[in-house]
Amino acid sequence: MPDTELTVQREDGATRGRYVIHLAPGYEAEMTYRKSADGTITIDHTGVPREYEGRGIAARLVNKAIEDAREQGFKITPLCSYVVAQFRRHPEWADLRA
Repeated sequence: MPDTELTVQREDGATRGRYVIHLAPGYEAEMTYRKSADGTITIDHTGVPREYEGRGIAARLVNKAIEDAREQGFKITPLCSYVVAQFRRHPEWADLRA
């Protein structure tokens, strides 16, 4: 599957959720989060199968969360080391950090 066809989906539960990209049968990339009572989400894990690393797939997951936060007005607490690093690289996201 070409990287241009990768679609990020959000699976939202009552207290947890995830952003996921279905890559191929048996392969998916995901970024998981926990919800707080105040609407903040804490992103606690990002994972991409080794076979798909280096293609910007994890960045797509983070960018979708940033897009959703802007559209829906929630804040993000980055706990996952990858997301922490992305927040450092993108000072324009500072207003979304909880």
